Amino acid sequence: MQHLLIIGAASIDTKGRADQIIQAGTSTPGSIRVSVGGVGRNIAENLARLGEPVILLSAVGSGGSGRRILQQAAECDIDTSHMLVDHEHHTAAYLAVLDDTGNAVMSIDDMGINRTLITPDFVYRRRSLFRDARMIAIDANLSTATLNTIFRMARKYGVPICADPTTASLAPRLCPHIADLTLVTPNAAEAEALCEIQVTGRESGLIAAHRLISLGVKIAIVTLGATGLIYATSQESGHVPAIECEIVDFTGAGDALTAAVIFGLLNDFPIDEAVRLGARAAALTLQSRETVCPTLSLERLYDQLAI
Repeated sequence: MQHLLIIGAASIDTKGRADQIIQAGTSTPGSIRVSVGGVGRNIAENLARLGEPVILLSAVGSGGSGRRILQQAAECDIDTSHMLVDHEHHTAAYLAVLDDTGNAVMSIDDMGINRTLITPDFVYRRRSLFRDARMIAIDANLSTATLNTIFRMARKYGVPICADPTTASLAPRLCPHIADLTLVTPNAAEAEALCEIQVTGRESGLIAAHRLISLGVKIAIVTLGATGLIYATSQESGHVPAIECEIVDFTGAGDALTAAVIFGLLNDFPIDEAVRLGARAAALTLQSRETVCPTLSLERLYDQLAI
């Protein structure tokens, strides 16, 4: 069976959620949780939990954080045999402060190891993974030069690429490659960075999605938080409302959506069903304290596909 190749960040996430309104300059009671994360790694775990064969290309330090990521990946059947373990750099990290509703008030990411060590040469030396891949998924934590190499290798071997823009500040790195994307899944701010259209709701989200299609993207999904999401292809478009659920933590919901849509596309779902599958995966993740829902499974998504 052909594998999925995921290239991007693997990190340790530290998230503190307040129990009450946060006041600047003083401590706020709440809970702090440490888990594995990183956009690329999250997508890989979600796909692995859905039964897809996944190879993760990333870099971690040789310390306890890196070992934790590798051990957890092995437990989820993610192939990490091609990852780089480095003794001089520390594992990527993400720190988020969440309010009492689970929204991120502020966050800091330390992803330098990815831009430093996942180099064009690192990617080229693993070109056989591109040749044998069924699909590639990337995040935007990678350097511009590395992204150039990834897209060049994908074109050479005729492998479709899906991308998670990651953040509004990183999304522009994808702009030179928009026409080569099979799928892109920005939120409102990331969509604005990609196509220079202000996104404030359903109508502008649809305009942005169609703009991305006009630039060459095959499938564009713009997520709008509580408003749901907009999707578009060259032949159809639509709106999927957000699923009402208890929100524990917003972190990782977009990564789950990306992974589940990729799963749907690989398994020949109609685009509207693939998008609804993604929305359900995001809802399950919103209800989880972990960055990836540990009980995610194909059965859970199938059982609740009608939304």
